[in-house]
Amino acid sequence: MQRLLLLGLNHTTAPLEVREKLAFGVKQRGEALASFARRFPGCEAVVLSTCNRVELYIARQAHGHPRVEEMVEFLAEFHQVPAASFQDHLYQKANELVVDHLFKVTASLDSMVLGETQILGQVREAYEAACQASAAGALLNPLFQRAIAVGKQVMHETALNEGRLSVASVAVDYARNIFEHFRDKTVLSIGAGKMSQLVLQGFVGLSVGQLLVCNRDALKAQGLADKFQGQAVGFDKLAAHLVAADIVVSSTGAPHPIITRRLFETIRRQRRYRPLFLIDIAVPRDVEPAVGEIDNVYLYNLDDLQQVVATTQSQRKDAVAAANAIVTRQVGEFAAWNRQRELGPAIHRLYSRYHQIAQDELARTLNKLPNIQEGEKAHLEDLARRIVNKLLHDPVQVLRESGGAHTPATQYLHALDKLFLLGAGDEREEGAASPGEEHRGLPKPDGLA
Repeated sequence: MQRLLLLGLNHTTAPLEVREKLAFGVKQRGEALASFARRFPGCEAVVLSTCNRVELYIARQAHGHPRVEEMVEFLAEFHQVPAASFQDHLYQKANELVVDHLFKVTASLDSMVLGETQILGQVREAYEAACQASAAGALLNPLFQRAIAVGKQVMHETALNEGRLSVASVAVDYARNIFEHFRDKTVLSIGAGKMSQLVLQGFVGLSVGQLLVCNRDALKAQGLADKFQGQAVGFDKLAAHLVAADIVVSSTGAPHPIITRRLFETIRRQRRYRPLFLIDIAVPRDVEPAVGEIDNVYLYNLDDLQQVVATTQSQRKDAVAAANAIVTRQVGEFAAWNRQRELGPAIHRLYSRYHQIAQDELARTLNKLPNIQEGEKAHLEDLARRIVNKLLHDPVQVLRESGGAHTPATQYLHALDKLFLLGAGDEREEGAASPGEEHRGLPKPDGLA
């Protein structure tokens, strides 16, 4: 049997300075999947990395690798950071709880902003990257396909994404607290990602005086400038653009801060100490935290904005309840499907073995009855078949209905193989968690299987 495992951290378990250490860029994600496949051949994997979460989903055989401590080690080695710097912020889930978590993530029930639609595309991109790397297989393929379908269903059938607060709206509200008006203000956008576009859209609605778009890719900068009627400017003159700016929105893929305190100190006098509103929505962060300590500099990152948008959940209980109901139903359906997929071969072996035993015994009996008629022989064959089916009916029904926290299918399969001598079962791993078991923090020495 295959086991589903999840190791991750998000905005509720880890601060930004921890999340950014483990973030994967597009290129890094591909490299990580390739490295993971070399290290754990035959294991399926999907890496989901966003501004607010880093999660590693895997499917592997019950006795296979990696175990959770090996997953922690992989993340530490790939990012070249000590495990001690992030292990206390990790959550671990197994089997059905992995399904429940992924469906809630894709439905934006686990997002910083409830109902935001960007996560659906991010899950799809993570899944497509795994497909391109041939890292998703017999279990993760249907799992992520179903998760994407659940996300769409929640979006279309509930009001979860209506009337929500967003990072963009919160950023604009903060700006209004700093500046009285915007017609003489210059907005500088560094980077051209989706989040930047959402924030810029909010500021454009304030009728700002000038919009500058700065990006290493000149074509992307020009495209975003055209969209918002702004001006594309060169990344090589970032310091000069910072002198002109009143509001800066930064969201690049740079591995290190591009706006440092040292850089800002060199331009403070040129800026004549005017107030500067910095919105850093990059992971890893684009702006060194020490910049926020400078007088008249107002620096906000994703964690700062989260404190405001977190109130959306209590304000929209009905929509959350409707979305959770969809997720719960879909998790149950997927668990039942997967249980049948894994139990099917064992049930087939069981029926085949005992129908064969019945036929062998019937043949032995018929050899002792040379005068039996064909019609009587057919009745006896039907009798043998019905007896086997009735004897096996109850245990097979119990097996098909197994899979809950108290009756895990793996235990039934193990007992089935031992009791009926099917010879194809796997014993549960020593120290393994029961299906659906969840842990937080660093695994104990025996680990979560």
